[in-house]
Amino acid sequence: MAVQPEGTPCWADAMFSDVEGAKSFYGDVLGWTFGEASSEYGNYTQAYADGKAVAAVVPPMPGQEGQSQWCLYFASPDVATTARRIRESGGEVLMEPMEVGDFGSMCLARDPSGVVFGVWQAGSHEGFEAPPEQPGAFCWAEVFTREPEKSDAFFPAVFPRYTAQQMEHDGVDFRIFNVSEAPVLGRMRMTEEFPPEVPPYINVYFSVADCDEAVSKATKLGGVLRFGPMDSPFGRFAALSDPQGANFSVIDVTSTQGEMPKLTDV
Repeated sequence: MAVQPEGTPCWADAMFSDVEGAKSFYGDVLGWTFGEASSEYGNYTQAYADGKAVAAVVPPMPGQEGQSQWCLYFASPDVATTARRIRESGGEVLMEPMEVGDFGSMCLARDPSGVVFGVWQAGSHEGFEAPPEQPGAFCWAEVFTREPEKSDAFFPAVFPRYTAQQMEHDGVDFRIFNVSEAPVLGRMRMTEEFPPEVPPYINVYFSVADCDEAVSKATKLGGVLRFGPMDSPFGRFAALSDPQGANFSVIDVTSTQGEMPKLTDV
């Protein structure tokens, strides 16, 4: 796949204390295979779905041990400019822009509501290779935040191509960000159903051929079902945590039910 437009999710990775355990879990649940660990880059290991790069796993660097979580990267034509916008918009740059060999350049940041994310300026590594509907591929992502007004102002300021639409459905506070009229990111208000110790985060969705089968495999392997499976106009989906605590969701986009909710431009 070609380099994605600015602000489009383009890559995802996660740190795991038990990398082999993570490879076994996601290999069984999502059908991933894995490349060789790159010792030059901290044993960074790419995951593949049907031979196409979809994500990566890596052991934590010294001092970064903690609960595992997925990090979503957004495409940028100039990571230094994006880092400047992050600061100007009230965000925090956690890792300054740095080159990663000839693969590209990156930085890590946090939005004003506490959501951690990455920025990727593609070099030889352009990001996701598999289309979102392919089983095992990244499909969608949502910002979960207790302070949606902060995220709603921040992301369009950092990624100027964003336009926003508010979803009207059963009182749920949900927003969609678009690039060239194509939806690229959701934003969900965290309600009191979320324990206070759960920090704001970006939830990544991976495509599966059968949502219920994926949930069954995940829970048998020590994953925890957080929500679902549930039918929706977008597909049948479920929210999970893997055995090391990283949150993610699975969705079968071929199994849709119900009418699309109304969207209002904001």
